[in-house]
Amino acid sequence: MTTLIFGLLSLVTLAWGWDFFHSPNLAPTSPVWLARQELMYISGLLSVALMSLVMFLATRPAWLERPLGGMDRVYRAHKWAGILAVAFATMHWLVEMSSDLLKAWVGREGRPTKERFDGLLEVMRKLGEDMGEWAIYAVLAMLLITLWKKFPYKAWSILHRSMPVLYLMLAFHTVMLMPTDYWRQPVGLLMALLLGAGIYGAVQSLRDSIGHGKQAKGSVVAIGHPAPDISTIHCQLDAHWAGHRPGQFAFVTFDEKEGAHPFTIASADRGDQSISFEIKALGDYTRGLVKRIHVGQSVRVEGPYGRFDVSRCDPNNQQIWIAGGIGVTPFIAWLESFQAQPNTAPVADLHYCTRDQTTDAFVPRLQALCATLPAVKLHIHGSQQGANLNAQALGVTPDAEIWYCGPAGLGNSLRAGLKALGLLPRFHQEAFEMR
Repeated sequence: MTTLIFGLLSLVTLAWGWDFFHSPNLAPTSPVWLARQELMYISGLLSVALMSLVMFLATRPAWLERPLGGMDRVYRAHKWAGILAVAFATMHWLVEMSSDLLKAWVGREGRPTKERFDGLLEVMRKLGEDMGEWAIYAVLAMLLITLWKKFPYKAWSILHRSMPVLYLMLAFHTVMLMPTDYWRQPVGLLMALLLGAGIYGAVQSLRDSIGHGKQAKGSVVAIGHPAPDISTIHCQLDAHWAGHRPGQFAFVTFDEKEGAHPFTIASADRGDQSISFEIKALGDYTRGLVKRIHVGQSVRVEGPYGRFDVSRCDPNNQQIWIAGGIGVTPFIAWLESFQAQPNTAPVADLHYCTRDQTTDAFVPRLQALCATLPAVKLHIHGSQQGANLNAQALGVTPDAEIWYCGPAGLGNSLRAGLKALGLLPRFHQEAFEMR
């Protein structure tokens, strides 16, 4: 994620620098006005470049899963690119608003010469300027709402659907107001490519065609309630479902008005287009879902996605698997996948962290699955029983490989504990925070 975002920022900065140092009319008289002009240009270029990346990543390009480490990390890049895009857009707007301040400070003399246009083109440029300003206000409000975790998810998702329109407004603003000499420079070619990718993403979103090639339809065939706040949803899909690898997830639509939500597939692939999900009532969407869903209800599943795949475990390394709460679902799929051939399971320590191990519905299920897999040693950590997991208890060796799925806080704590012990094992962690 970091490499992708900062690689893009570096590429845009280099392209801008090429134009700056090769411009035949380098500077107005005043270096202050020159600095304002170029700061306005580079902040706008970086904002639009990142927003274009945001829109393209929203199309869920499966070919990026391998280099980025999974669709969960594609969405993490989508999120942080959006945050940085709004930051640069705010900078761009503030620099633009600084004109009157600079006039009072250094005077009007030495200002860059503005490009002059006539007729319809001038009208279109004025419209582009206004649309850009409106869009910046809107995306800034969207960022604040996104960061405010208590804002209802349903209301947020409805507002979020306006992003393609806001992006198209910003794209129009960029095309109309970018200096004309940029289009003859590398920066113009780069921005044209980025705008093309962003417009493609915006149009795909507006057409509601994202992920159509990876979708299957079906119905809910059974519902279980292993715990008051957990529902096990069994689905039967049509022939469009090509199967999945243990540990992957899918975007599931139970209600077209609610849209798609990501859930880990909590069952091994049996080759019969049947899959299961374990859904815990955590947020406003999932709390309402477990009350509304019923047998016979239609369902649409898009996927599978993700690289939290048991086949990626290196049997030559010490395997430590850690699950926290509902994060146990990919490991259940892993364990189920070995039931037909127990001798294929790698030697591993599976640590399951729960609030109360005496009432947790997953504990007996894990015990039953591990009972047939002698290579997998199960460790239950109940916080109410005083058995909290820490880095020291993992018994990590230099060649360890850790697979973690659970609350981010526990994962970060374990990482910090391992680092304090001077241990830097490979640490695979799901990043399911899509908002």
